[in-house]
Amino acid sequence: MARAMTGAEMVIKALQDQGVEYIFGYPGGAALPIYDEIFQQDKIKHVLVRQELGAVHAAEGYARSTGKVGVVLVTSGPGATNTVTGLTDALCDSIPIVCLTAQVPTHLIGQDAFQECDTVGITRPCTKHNWLVRDVNDLARILHEAFHIARTGRPGPVVIDLPKDVQFATGNYVGPSNIQHKTYKPKLKPEPVGVRDAVDLIASAKRPIFYTGGGVINSGPKASQLLRELVKLTGFPITQTLMGLGAYPTTDRQFLGMLGMHGTYEANMAMHDCDVMINVGARFDDRITGRVDAFSPGSKKIHIDIDPSSINKIIQVDIPILGDVGYTLEEMLRVWKTKSPQLDKAAHKAWWKQIDGWRTRKSLSYKAPNKDVIMPQFALERLQEHTKGRDVYITTDVGQHQMWAAQFLQFDEPNRWMTSGGLGTMGYGVPAAVGVQIAHPKSLTVCVSGDASFLMNMQEMTTAVQYHLPIKVMILNNKYMGMVRQWQQLLHGNRMSESYNESMPDFVKLADAFGATGIRCDKAGQLDEAIDKMIKTPGPVIFDCVVATLANCFPMIPSGKAHNEMILGEATDAEVENAIGAEGKMLV
Repeated sequence: MARAMTGAEMVIKALQDQGVEYIFGYPGGAALPIYDEIFQQDKIKHVLVRQELGAVHAAEGYARSTGKVGVVLVTSGPGATNTVTGLTDALCDSIPIVCLTAQVPTHLIGQDAFQECDTVGITRPCTKHNWLVRDVNDLARILHEAFHIARTGRPGPVVIDLPKDVQFATGNYVGPSNIQHKTYKPKLKPEPVGVRDAVDLIASAKRPIFYTGGGVINSGPKASQLLRELVKLTGFPITQTLMGLGAYPTTDRQFLGMLGMHGTYEANMAMHDCDVMINVGARFDDRITGRVDAFSPGSKKIHIDIDPSSINKIIQVDIPILGDVGYTLEEMLRVWKTKSPQLDKAAHKAWWKQIDGWRTRKSLSYKAPNKDVIMPQFALERLQEHTKGRDVYITTDVGQHQMWAAQFLQFDEPNRWMTSGGLGTMGYGVPAAVGVQIAHPKSLTVCVSGDASFLMNMQEMTTAVQYHLPIKVMILNNKYMGMVRQWQQLLHGNRMSESYNESMPDFVKLADAFGATGIRCDKAGQLDEAIDKMIKTPGPVIFDCVVATLANCFPMIPSGKAHNEMILGEATDAEVENAIGAEGKMLV
Protein backbone atom coordinates (compact mmCIF):
# COMPACT_ATOMS: atom_id res chain seq x y z
CA MET A 1 0.00 0.00 0.00
CA ALA A 2 1.30 3.48 -0.91
CA ARG A 3 2.46 5.75 1.90
CA ALA A 4 2.92 9.53 1.81
CA MET A 5 6.42 10.80 2.59
CA THR A 6 9.02 13.26 1.35
CA GLY A 7 11.47 12.37 -1.36
CA ALA A 8 14.33 12.34 1.16
CA GLU A 9 12.36 9.96 3.37
CA MET A 10 11.68 7.76 0.34
CA VAL A 11 15.40 7.43 -0.34
CA ILE A 12 16.11 6.12 3.16
CA LYS A 13 13.01 3.88 3.19
CA ALA A 14 13.92 2.37 -0.19
CA LEU A 15 17.49 1.72 0.91
CA GLN A 16 16.19 0.01 4.04
CA ASP A 17 13.76 -2.09 2.00
CA GLN A 18 16.65 -3.09 -0.28
CA GLY A 19 18.64 -4.33 2.71
CA VAL A 20 21.29 -1.62 2.56
CA GLU A 21 23.47 -1.44 5.67
CA TYR A 22 26.11 1.11 4.63
CA ILE A 23 26.27 4.24 2.50
CA PHE A 24 29.61 5.71 1.42
CA GLY A 25 29.31 9.42 0.87
CA TYR A 26 30.17 13.09 1.28
CA PRO A 27 27.56 15.78 2.05
CA GLY A 28 26.91 19.07 0.33
CA GLY A 29 24.15 21.65 0.02
CA ALA A 30 21.98 19.87 -2.55
CA ALA A 31 22.11 16.60 -0.61
CA LEU A 32 21.26 17.97 2.84
CA PRO A 33 17.60 16.81 2.94
CA ILE A 34 18.78 13.20 2.55
CA TYR A 35 21.57 13.69 5.09
CA ASP A 36 19.00 15.07 7.52
CA GLU A 37 17.00 11.85 7.16
CA ILE A 38 20.15 9.77 7.68
CA PHE A 39 20.68 11.60 10.97
CA GLN A 40 17.16 10.71 12.16
CA GLN A 41 17.49 6.92 11.75
CA ASP A 42 19.92 4.25 12.88
CA LYS A 43 19.34 1.28 10.56
CA ILE A 44 21.70 2.48 7.83
CA LYS A 45 25.21 3.60 8.72
CA HIS A 46 26.93 6.34 6.75
CA VAL A 47 30.69 6.19 6.10
CA LEU A 48 32.14 9.65 5.57
CA VAL A 49 34.94 9.50 3.01
CA ARG A 50 37.33 12.35 2.23
CA GLN A 51 36.62 12.66 -1.49
CA GLU A 52 33.76 11.39 -3.63
CA LEU A 53 35.97 9.14 -5.76
CA GLY A 54 36.93 7.40 -2.53
CA ALA A 55 33.23 6.78 -1.86
CA VAL A 56 32.78 4.89 -5.14
CA HIS A 57 35.96 2.84 -4.71
CA ALA A 58 34.95 2.01 -1.12
CA ALA A 59 31.52 0.93 -2.37
CA GLU A 60 33.28 -1.19 -5.02
CA GLY A 61 35.38 -2.91 -2.37
CA TYR A 62 32.27 -3.50 -0.27
CA ALA A 63 30.33 -4.87 -3.24
CA ARG A 64 33.11 -7.04 -4.64
CA SER A 65 33.85 -8.65 -1.26
CA THR A 66 30.20 -9.30 -0.33
CA GLY A 67 28.30 -9.77 -3.58
CA LYS A 68 25.91 -7.01 -2.44
CA VAL A 69 25.18 -3.66 -4.09
CA GLY A 70 27.42 -0.81 -2.98
CA VAL A 71 25.68 2.52 -2.31
CA VAL A 72 27.14 6.01 -2.78
CA LEU A 73 25.63 9.39 -1.84
CA VAL A 74 27.17 12.67 -3.05
CA THR A 75 26.14 16.23 -3.67
CA SER A 76 25.67 18.06 -6.96
CA GLY A 77 28.28 19.55 -9.29
CA PRO A 78 31.81 18.56 -8.24
CA GLY A 79 30.40 15.94 -5.89
CA ALA A 80 28.87 14.18 -8.87
CA THR A 81 31.75 14.74 -11.30
CA ASN A 82 34.25 13.36 -8.78
CA THR A 83 32.48 9.99 -9.00
CA VAL A 84 33.02 9.56 -12.74
CA THR A 85 36.32 7.65 -12.56
CA GLY A 86 34.88 5.27 -9.97
CA LEU A 87 31.70 4.72 -11.96
CA THR A 88 33.74 3.96 -15.09
CA ASP A 89 35.90 1.58 -13.07
CA ALA A 90 32.79 -0.21 -11.79
CA LEU A 91 31.33 -0.41 -15.32
CA CYS A 92 34.53 -1.94 -16.72
CA ASP A 93 34.71 -4.53 -13.94
CA SER A 94 30.98 -5.23 -13.62
CA ILE A 95 30.59 -4.04 -10.01
CA PRO A 96 27.01 -3.30 -8.81
CA ILE A 97 26.83 0.28 -7.51
CA VAL A 98 23.85 2.57 -6.89
CA CYS A 99 25.13 6.15 -6.87
CA LEU A 100 22.75 8.83 -5.60
CA THR A 101 23.78 12.29 -6.78
CA ALA A 102 22.00 15.38 -5.50
CA GLN A 103 21.05 18.04 -8.02
CA VAL A 104 20.00 21.70 -7.93
CA PRO A 105 16.22 22.32 -7.80
CA THR A 106 14.41 21.47 -11.04
CA HIS A 107 13.62 25.11 -11.88
CA LEU A 108 17.36 25.90 -11.85
CA ILE A 109 18.40 23.02 -14.09
CA GLY A 110 19.94 24.50 -17.23
CA GLN A 111 20.46 27.89 -15.58
CA ASP A 112 24.15 27.44 -14.74
CA ALA A 113 23.24 27.44 -11.06
CA PHE A 114 25.81 27.07 -8.29
CA GLN A 115 27.18 23.51 -8.27
CA GLU A 116 25.01 22.49 -11.22
CA CYS A 117 26.21 20.10 -13.89
CA ASP A 118 24.56 17.76 -16.39
CA THR A 119 25.07 14.68 -14.24
CA VAL A 120 22.89 12.44 -16.40
CA GLY A 121 24.72 13.50 -19.56
CA ILE A 122 28.15 13.16 -17.98
CA THR A 123 27.49 9.72 -16.48
CA ARG A 124 25.52 8.19 -19.36
CA PRO A 125 28.64 6.61 -20.97
CA CYS A 126 29.95 5.21 -17.66
CA THR A 127 26.82 3.61 -16.17
CA LYS A 128 24.42 0.82 -17.07
CA HIS A 129 21.56 3.28 -16.72
CA ASN A 130 20.81 6.62 -15.10
CA TRP A 131 17.80 8.74 -14.19
CA LEU A 132 17.00 12.39 -13.50
CA VAL A 133 14.01 12.36 -11.13
CA ARG A 134 11.60 15.24 -11.82
CA ASP A 135 8.49 13.90 -10.05
CA VAL A 136 8.62 12.67 -6.47
CA ASN A 137 5.92 10.09 -7.27
CA ASP A 138 8.38 8.39 -9.65
CA LEU A 139 11.13 8.24 -7.05
CA ALA A 140 10.31 5.00 -5.23
CA ARG A 141 9.93 3.09 -8.50
CA ILE A 142 13.23 4.45 -9.81
CA LEU A 143 15.08 3.60 -6.60
CA HIS A 144 13.93 -0.02 -6.69
CA GLU A 145 14.56 -0.29 -10.44
CA ALA A 146 18.08 1.01 -9.86
CA PHE A 147 18.95 -1.81 -7.48
CA HIS A 148 17.44 -4.40 -9.80
CA ILE A 149 19.41 -3.14 -12.80
CA ALA A 150 22.66 -2.76 -10.84
CA ARG A 151 22.66 -6.31 -9.48
CA THR A 152 21.12 -8.37 -12.30
CA GLY A 153 22.39 -9.38 -15.72
CA ARG A 154 25.94 -8.15 -16.09
CA PRO A 155 26.25 -6.11 -12.87
CA GLY A 156 27.27 -2.50 -13.02
CA PRO A 157 26.84 1.04 -11.70
CA VAL A 158 23.71 3.16 -12.01
CA VAL A 159 23.12 6.82 -11.13
CA ILE A 160 19.99 8.51 -9.77
CA ASP A 161 20.13 12.32 -9.99
CA LEU A 162 17.91 13.87 -7.31
CA PRO A 163 16.97 17.58 -7.51
CA LYS A 164 16.73 19.25 -4.12
CA ASP A 165 13.06 20.23 -4.51
CA VAL A 166 12.17 16.59 -5.28
CA GLN A 167 13.86 15.61 -2.02
CA PHE A 168 11.61 18.09 -0.15
CA ALA A 169 8.41 17.28 -2.07
CA THR A 170 5.80 14.85 -0.70
CA GLY A 171 4.61 11.88 -2.71
CA ASN A 172 3.55 8.26 -2.48
CA TYR A 173 6.06 5.54 -1.60
CA VAL A 174 5.66 1.96 -2.81
CA GLY A 175 7.80 -1.01 -1.82
CA PRO A 176 9.95 -3.16 -4.11
CA SER A 177 7.29 -5.88 -4.42
CA ASN A 178 5.08 -3.44 -6.31
CA ILE A 179 7.63 -2.74 -9.03
CA GLN A 180 7.34 -4.54 -12.37
CA HIS A 181 10.25 -4.49 -14.79
CA LYS A 182 8.70 -4.60 -18.25
CA THR A 183 11.71 -3.90 -20.48
CA TYR A 184 14.83 -4.97 -18.57
CA LYS A 185 14.82 -8.76 -18.47
CA PRO A 186 18.32 -10.22 -18.75
CA LYS A 187 18.44 -13.78 -20.02
CA LEU A 188 19.59 -16.05 -17.18
CA LYS A 189 18.95 -19.57 -18.45
CA PRO A 190 20.86 -20.79 -21.52
CA GLU A 191 19.35 -22.45 -24.56
CA PRO A 192 19.58 -26.25 -24.04
CA VAL A 193 20.89 -26.88 -27.55
CA GLY A 194 23.91 -24.65 -26.95
CA VAL A 195 24.74 -26.45 -23.73
CA ARG A 196 24.47 -29.86 -25.41
CA ASP A 197 26.68 -28.75 -28.29
CA ALA A 198 29.22 -27.36 -25.83
CA VAL A 199 29.32 -30.61 -23.85
CA ASP A 200 29.88 -32.59 -27.06
CA LEU A 201 32.72 -30.29 -28.13
CA ILE A 202 34.33 -30.39 -24.68
CA ALA A 203 34.15 -34.19 -24.66
CA SER A 204 35.94 -34.37 -28.02
CA ALA A 205 38.81 -32.10 -26.95
CA LYS A 206 42.39 -33.33 -27.03
CA ARG A 207 44.07 -30.14 -25.80
CA PRO A 208 41.37 -28.35 -23.79
CA ILE A 209 41.54 -25.39 -21.43
CA PHE A 210 39.06 -23.53 -19.24
CA TYR A 211 39.48 -19.75 -19.46
CA THR A 212 37.46 -18.11 -16.68
CA GLY A 213 36.84 -14.53 -15.65
CA GLY A 214 35.11 -12.23 -13.21
CA GLY A 215 31.69 -13.31 -14.45
CA VAL A 216 32.04 -16.51 -12.41
CA ILE A 217 32.50 -14.48 -9.22
CA ASN A 218 29.72 -12.04 -10.13
CA SER A 219 27.30 -14.93 -10.57
CA GLY A 220 27.72 -15.84 -6.89
CA PRO A 221 29.41 -18.49 -4.77
CA LYS A 222 27.36 -21.30 -6.30
CA ALA A 223 28.89 -20.61 -9.70
CA SER A 224 32.40 -20.98 -8.29
CA GLN A 225 31.46 -24.32 -6.73
CA LEU A 226 29.93 -25.53 -10.00
CA LEU A 227 33.06 -24.47 -11.90
CA ARG A 228 35.24 -26.44 -9.51
CA GLU A 229 33.05 -29.49 -9.93
CA LEU A 230 33.18 -29.31 -13.74
CA VAL A 231 36.95 -28.78 -13.82
CA LYS A 232 37.51 -31.75 -11.52
CA LEU A 233 35.05 -33.90 -13.47
CA THR A 234 36.86 -33.27 -16.76
CA GLY A 235 40.40 -33.15 -15.40
CA PHE A 236 41.13 -30.22 -17.73
CA PRO A 237 43.61 -27.39 -17.03
CA ILE A 238 42.20 -24.00 -16.06
CA THR A 239 43.48 -20.45 -16.19
CA GLN A 240 41.89 -17.27 -14.89
CA THR A 241 41.90 -13.58 -15.70
CA LEU A 242 42.99 -10.90 -13.25
CA MET A 243 39.35 -10.36 -12.25
CA GLY A 244 38.62 -14.08 -12.03
CA LEU A 245 41.24 -15.02 -9.43
CA GLY A 246 39.70 -17.08 -6.62
CA ALA A 247 36.81 -18.54 -8.57
CA TYR A 248 38.95 -21.68 -8.79
CA PRO A 249 41.62 -22.43 -6.16
CA THR A 250 44.92 -20.99 -7.31
CA THR A 251 46.77 -23.60 -5.22
CA ASP A 252 45.25 -26.52 -7.15
CA ARG A 253 47.46 -28.42 -9.60
CA GLN A 254 44.99 -27.99 -12.49
CA PHE A 255 45.36 -24.22 -12.21
CA LEU A 256 48.01 -22.96 -14.62
CA GLY A 257 48.28 -19.47 -13.19
CA MET A 258 46.87 -16.18 -14.42
CA LEU A 259 46.95 -15.62 -18.16
CA GLY A 260 47.48 -12.57 -20.30
CA MET A 261 50.07 -9.81 -20.54
CA HIS A 262 51.73 -10.75 -17.24
CA GLY A 263 50.40 -14.29 -17.00
CA THR A 264 52.47 -17.42 -16.60
CA TYR A 265 54.30 -19.08 -19.47
CA GLU A 266 52.30 -22.30 -19.12
CA ALA A 267 48.92 -20.52 -19.06
CA ASN A 268 49.67 -18.44 -22.14
CA MET A 269 51.22 -21.29 -24.10
CA ALA A 270 48.27 -23.55 -23.28
CA MET A 271 45.88 -20.85 -24.48
CA HIS A 272 47.85 -20.53 -27.70
CA ASP A 273 48.06 -24.26 -28.44
CA CYS A 274 44.70 -25.55 -27.16
CA ASP A 275 42.19 -27.16 -29.50
CA VAL A 276 39.09 -26.38 -27.38
CA MET A 277 38.76 -23.25 -25.24
CA ILE A 278 35.90 -22.93 -22.77
CA ASN A 279 35.48 -19.24 -21.91
CA VAL A 280 33.38 -18.92 -18.77
CA GLY A 281 32.44 -15.35 -17.83
CA ALA A 282 35.36 -13.51 -19.45
CA ARG A 283 35.25 -10.90 -22.21
CA PHE A 284 38.35 -11.46 -24.39
CA ASP A 285 39.87 -8.09 -23.48
CA ASP A 286 43.10 -6.95 -25.12
CA ARG A 287 45.30 -7.71 -22.10
CA ILE A 288 44.25 -11.36 -22.53
CA THR A 289 44.08 -11.80 -26.30
CA GLY A 290 47.22 -9.96 -27.35
CA ARG A 291 47.23 -10.02 -31.15
CA VAL A 292 43.66 -10.91 -32.05
CA ASP A 293 44.43 -12.63 -35.36
CA ALA A 294 46.99 -14.84 -33.60
CA PHE A 295 44.88 -15.58 -30.53
CA SER A 296 44.53 -19.32 -29.93
CA PRO A 297 44.59 -19.87 -33.70
CA GLY A 298 43.81 -23.58 -33.88
CA SER A 299 41.04 -23.84 -31.32
CA LYS A 300 37.28 -24.22 -31.28
CA LYS A 301 35.87 -21.69 -28.85
CA ILE A 302 32.92 -21.79 -26.43
CA HIS A 303 31.86 -18.53 -24.79
CA ILE A 304 29.47 -18.37 -21.82
CA ASP A 305 28.41 -14.81 -20.98
CA ILE A 306 25.34 -13.03 -19.64
CA ASP A 307 26.09 -9.92 -21.71
CA PRO A 308 25.03 -10.41 -25.35
CA SER A 309 27.20 -7.48 -26.45
CA SER A 310 30.33 -9.34 -25.29
CA ILE A 311 29.76 -12.40 -27.47
CA ASN A 312 31.54 -12.21 -30.86
CA LYS A 313 32.54 -8.63 -30.07
CA ILE A 314 36.28 -9.25 -30.21
CA ILE A 315 36.78 -12.96 -30.87
CA GLN A 316 34.45 -14.98 -33.10
CA VAL A 317 33.41 -18.12 -31.25
CA ASP A 318 32.02 -21.46 -32.41
CA ILE A 319 29.45 -22.00 -29.66
CA PRO A 320 28.04 -18.85 -28.02
CA ILE A 321 25.97 -19.44 -24.87
CA LEU A 322 23.99 -16.49 -23.57
CA GLY A 323 23.10 -16.90 -19.92
CA ASP A 324 24.12 -16.58 -16.31
CA VAL A 325 27.29 -18.55 -15.52
CA GLY A 326 25.68 -20.30 -12.55
CA TYR A 327 22.63 -21.50 -14.46
CA THR A 328 24.77 -22.50 -17.44
CA LEU A 329 27.32 -24.50 -15.46
CA GLU A 330 24.54 -26.24 -13.58
CA GLU A 331 22.90 -27.30 -16.84
CA MET A 332 26.26 -28.26 -18.35
CA LEU A 333 26.99 -30.54 -15.40
CA ARG A 334 23.55 -32.13 -15.65
CA VAL A 335 24.02 -32.86 -19.35
CA TRP A 336 27.57 -34.12 -18.78
CA LYS A 337 26.48 -36.54 -16.08
CA THR A 338 23.56 -37.74 -18.21
CA LYS A 339 25.75 -38.39 -21.26
CA SER A 340 28.80 -39.70 -19.35
CA PRO A 341 31.06 -38.93 -22.33
CA GLN A 342 34.24 -40.88 -22.95
CA LEU A 343 37.30 -38.63 -22.94
CA ASP A 344 40.50 -39.16 -24.89
CA LYS A 345 42.67 -39.96 -21.88
CA ALA A 346 45.78 -40.62 -23.91
CA ALA A 347 45.56 -37.23 -25.61
CA HIS A 348 44.93 -35.52 -22.27
CA LYS A 349 47.93 -37.26 -20.73
CA ALA A 350 50.10 -35.96 -23.57
CA TRP A 351 48.60 -32.49 -23.14
CA TRP A 352 49.41 -32.45 -19.44
CA LYS A 353 52.93 -33.63 -20.21
CA GLN A 354 53.33 -30.67 -22.54
CA ILE A 355 51.96 -28.29 -19.88
CA ASP A 356 54.32 -29.72 -17.28
CA GLY A 357 57.15 -29.10 -19.71
CA TRP A 358 56.15 -25.45 -19.97
CA ARG A 359 55.97 -25.29 -16.18
CA THR A 360 59.64 -26.21 -15.95
CA ARG A 361 60.46 -22.77 -17.38
CA LYS A 362 59.49 -21.35 -13.94
CA SER A 363 58.36 -18.13 -15.56
CA LEU A 364 57.78 -16.35 -12.25
CA SER A 365 61.37 -16.81 -11.13
CA TYR A 366 63.29 -13.67 -10.23
CA LYS A 367 66.72 -12.55 -9.13
CA ALA A 368 67.55 -14.16 -5.81
CA PRO A 369 67.20 -11.71 -2.92
CA ASN A 370 70.05 -10.86 -0.59
CA LYS A 371 69.76 -9.72 2.99
CA ASP A 372 70.19 -6.05 2.09
CA VAL A 373 67.83 -5.65 -0.88
CA ILE A 374 64.13 -6.55 -0.95
CA MET A 375 62.92 -7.88 -4.27
CA PRO A 376 59.22 -6.98 -4.68
CA GLN A 377 58.34 -10.56 -5.64
CA PHE A 378 60.02 -11.79 -2.46
CA ALA A 379 58.05 -9.28 -0.39
CA LEU A 380 54.79 -10.68 -1.73
CA GLU A 381 55.92 -14.27 -1.24
CA ARG A 382 56.57 -13.44 2.41
CA LEU A 383 53.21 -11.66 2.70
CA GLN A 384 51.56 -14.80 1.34
CA GLU A 385 53.38 -16.92 3.92
CA HIS A 386 52.36 -14.65 6.80
CA THR A 387 48.69 -14.52 5.72
CA LYS A 388 48.33 -18.22 4.92
CA GLY A 389 45.43 -19.72 6.85
CA ARG A 390 44.10 -16.31 7.90
CA ASP A 391 40.73 -14.80 7.05
CA VAL A 392 42.24 -12.30 4.63
CA TYR A 393 41.05 -9.94 1.91
CA ILE A 394 43.46 -8.29 -0.53
CA THR A 395 43.03 -5.03 -2.41
CA THR A 396 45.58 -3.51 -4.74
CA ASP A 397 46.33 -0.35 -6.58
CA VAL A 398 47.51 -0.46 -10.20
CA GLY A 399 50.95 -1.08 -11.64
CA GLN A 400 53.79 -3.54 -11.18
CA HIS A 401 52.79 -4.28 -7.59
CA GLN A 402 49.31 -5.27 -8.80
CA MET A 403 50.69 -7.80 -11.27
CA TRP A 404 53.16 -9.19 -8.74
CA ALA A 405 50.33 -9.56 -6.23
CA ALA A 406 48.28 -11.48 -8.81
CA GLN A 407 51.27 -13.70 -9.55
CA PHE A 408 52.49 -14.45 -6.03
CA LEU A 409 49.45 -14.27 -3.73
CA GLN A 410 47.09 -17.23 -3.57
CA PHE A 411 43.31 -17.15 -3.63
CA ASP A 412 41.35 -20.31 -2.98
CA GLU A 413 37.99 -18.58 -2.52
CA PRO A 414 36.07 -15.99 -4.56
CA ASN A 415 35.50 -12.41 -3.38
CA ARG A 416 38.88 -12.21 -1.62
CA TRP A 417 40.70 -10.25 -4.35
CA MET A 418 39.72 -6.66 -5.11
CA THR A 419 41.57 -4.84 -7.87
CA SER A 420 40.93 -2.46 -10.74
CA GLY A 421 41.07 -4.53 -13.92
CA GLY A 422 39.47 -2.96 -16.96
CA LEU A 423 40.15 0.71 -16.24
CA GLY A 424 43.41 0.25 -14.32
CA THR A 425 42.69 2.97 -11.78
CA MET A 426 45.57 4.10 -9.60
CA GLY A 427 44.28 5.08 -6.17
CA TYR A 428 41.73 2.26 -6.04
CA GLY A 429 43.40 0.21 -3.30
CA VAL A 430 43.09 2.24 -0.09
CA PRO A 431 39.40 3.26 -0.40
CA ALA A 432 38.54 -0.24 -1.62
CA ALA A 433 40.20 -1.60 1.53
CA VAL A 434 38.02 0.76 3.58
CA GLY A 435 34.91 -0.73 1.97
CA VAL A 436 36.14 -4.28 2.46
CA GLN A 437 36.97 -3.68 6.12
CA ILE A 438 33.57 -2.10 6.73
CA ALA A 439 31.97 -5.26 5.33
CA HIS A 440 34.30 -7.65 7.18
CA PRO A 441 35.30 -5.92 10.42
CA LYS A 442 36.94 -8.99 11.99
CA SER A 443 38.95 -9.99 8.91
CA LEU A 444 42.47 -9.00 7.90
CA THR A 445 42.37 -6.53 5.01
CA VAL A 446 45.67 -5.80 3.24
CA CYS A 447 46.07 -3.21 0.51
CA VAL A 448 49.11 -3.88 -1.69
CA SER A 449 50.06 -0.51 -3.14
CA GLY A 450 52.85 1.37 -4.85
CA ASP A 451 54.39 4.64 -3.75
CA ALA A 452 52.81 6.50 -6.69
CA SER A 453 49.40 4.83 -6.45
CA PHE A 454 49.14 5.37 -2.69
CA LEU A 455 49.44 9.14 -3.10
CA MET A 456 46.39 9.19 -5.39
CA ASN A 457 43.86 8.57 -2.60
CA MET A 458 45.89 8.53 0.60
CA GLN A 459 43.37 10.89 2.23
CA GLU A 460 41.12 7.88 2.85
CA MET A 461 43.54 6.76 5.56
CA THR A 462 41.78 9.30 7.76
CA THR A 463 38.50 7.53 6.99
CA ALA A 464 40.09 4.31 8.22
CA VAL A 465 41.29 6.05 11.37
CA GLN A 466 37.91 7.68 12.07
CA TYR A 467 36.00 4.40 11.78
CA HIS A 468 38.67 2.31 13.54
CA LEU A 469 39.27 0.19 10.45
CA PRO A 470 42.50 -1.80 10.87
CA ILE A 471 43.47 -1.86 7.20
CA LYS A 472 47.10 -2.67 6.45
CA VAL A 473 48.63 -0.79 3.52
CA MET A 474 51.81 -2.43 2.22
CA ILE A 475 53.56 0.01 -0.11
CA LEU A 476 56.11 -1.57 -2.45
CA ASN A 477 58.20 1.57 -2.65
CA ASN A 478 60.55 1.64 -5.65
CA LYS A 479 60.49 5.46 -6.07
CA TYR A 480 59.18 5.09 -9.63
CA MET A 481 55.88 4.74 -11.42
CA GLY A 482 57.11 1.20 -11.93
CA MET A 483 55.06 -0.02 -14.86
CA VAL A 484 55.54 3.24 -16.75
CA ARG A 485 59.28 3.04 -16.10
CA GLN A 486 59.37 -0.59 -17.27
CA TRP A 487 57.71 0.28 -20.57
CA GLN A 488 60.03 3.25 -21.03
CA GLN A 489 63.03 1.02 -20.41
CA LEU A 490 61.92 -1.68 -22.82
CA LEU A 491 60.15 0.34 -25.47
CA HIS A 492 61.46 3.89 -25.42
CA GLY A 493 65.23 3.55 -25.35
CA ASN A 494 65.48 3.66 -21.55
CA ARG A 495 64.34 7.30 -21.58
CA MET A 496 62.55 7.53 -18.23
CA SER A 497 60.46 10.58 -18.90
CA GLU A 498 58.66 11.87 -15.77
CA SER A 499 58.33 8.43 -14.16
CA TYR A 500 60.72 9.01 -11.23
CA ASN A 501 59.11 10.28 -8.03
CA GLU A 502 61.90 12.62 -6.96
CA SER A 503 60.07 14.08 -3.96
CA MET A 504 58.24 11.57 -1.79
CA PRO A 505 56.90 11.88 1.74
CA ASP A 506 58.25 9.98 4.69
CA PHE A 507 55.50 7.37 4.85
CA VAL A 508 56.16 6.58 8.52
CA LYS A 509 55.76 10.23 9.51
CA LEU A 510 52.75 10.46 7.22
CA ALA A 511 51.12 7.52 9.00
CA ASP A 512 51.72 9.24 12.32
CA ALA A 513 50.14 12.44 10.98
CA PHE A 514 47.06 10.45 9.94
CA GLY A 515 46.83 8.85 13.40
CA ALA A 516 47.89 5.46 12.03
CA THR A 517 51.00 3.36 12.65
CA GLY A 518 53.99 3.62 10.32
CA ILE A 519 56.55 0.87 9.67
CA ARG A 520 59.57 0.97 7.37
CA CYS A 521 61.78 -1.84 6.15
CA ASP A 522 64.51 -1.77 3.49
CA LYS A 523 66.40 -5.01 4.21
CA ALA A 524 65.25 -8.49 3.23
CA GLY A 525 66.66 -9.92 6.43
CA GLN A 526 64.23 -7.80 8.47
CA LEU A 527 61.20 -8.28 6.23
CA ASP A 528 59.48 -11.12 8.10
CA GLU A 529 59.60 -9.18 11.35
CA ALA A 530 58.16 -6.09 9.65
CA ILE A 531 55.28 -7.99 7.98
CA ASP A 532 54.47 -9.71 11.26
CA LYS A 533 54.38 -6.34 13.01
CA MET A 534 52.15 -4.88 10.28
CA ILE A 535 49.62 -7.68 10.70
CA LYS A 536 49.61 -7.72 14.50
CA THR A 537 49.59 -3.96 15.12
CA PRO A 538 46.07 -2.76 16.08
CA GLY A 539 44.45 -0.15 13.88
CA PRO A 540 45.44 1.15 10.43
CA VAL A 541 49.05 0.62 9.36
CA ILE A 542 51.15 2.06 6.54
CA PHE A 543 54.10 -0.24 5.81
CA ASP A 544 56.78 1.40 3.69
CA CYS A 545 58.45 -1.64 2.13
CA VAL A 546 61.44 -0.28 0.20
CA VAL A 547 62.10 -2.62 -2.73
CA ALA A 548 64.60 -2.90 -5.57
CA THR A 549 64.31 0.22 -7.68
CA LEU A 550 64.53 -1.21 -11.20
CA ALA A 551 62.90 -4.65 -10.88
CA ASN A 552 60.72 -5.55 -13.87
CA CYS A 553 57.52 -7.56 -13.97
CA PHE A 554 57.80 -10.69 -16.10
CA PRO A 555 56.56 -12.61 -18.01
CA MET A 556 55.33 -9.91 -20.34
CA ILE A 557 53.52 -10.15 -23.66
CA PRO A 558 54.14 -6.93 -25.58
CA SER A 559 50.89 -5.42 -26.85
CA GLY A 560 50.13 -6.56 -30.37
CA LYS A 561 52.03 -9.82 -29.92
CA ALA A 562 50.74 -13.38 -29.60
CA HIS A 563 50.75 -15.53 -26.47
CA ASN A 564 53.79 -17.48 -27.65
CA GLU A 565 55.85 -14.27 -27.99
CA MET A 566 56.39 -13.68 -24.28
CA ILE A 567 59.39 -11.95 -22.77
CA LEU A 568 60.62 -13.94 -19.78
CA GLY A 569 62.72 -12.65 -16.92
CA GLU A 570 65.92 -14.28 -18.16
CA ALA A 571 65.48 -13.07 -21.75
CA THR A 572 68.55 -11.58 -23.42
CA ASP A 573 68.54 -8.08 -24.90
CA ALA A 574 68.39 -9.63 -28.37
CA GLU A 575 65.37 -11.73 -27.44
CA VAL A 576 63.62 -8.68 -25.99
CA GLU A 577 64.32 -6.69 -29.16
CA ASN A 578 63.03 -9.54 -31.28
CA ALA A 579 59.83 -9.82 -29.20
CA ILE A 580 59.18 -6.08 -29.30
CA GLY A 581 60.25 -5.42 -32.88
CA ALA A 582 63.20 -3.77 -34.49
CA GLU A 583 61.52 -0.38 -34.36
CA GLY A 584 61.54 -0.55 -30.56
CA LYS A 585 57.84 0.16 -30.29
CA MET A 586 54.70 -1.82 -29.72
CA LEU A 587 51.06 -1.20 -30.32
CA VAL A 588 49.24 0.18 -27.27
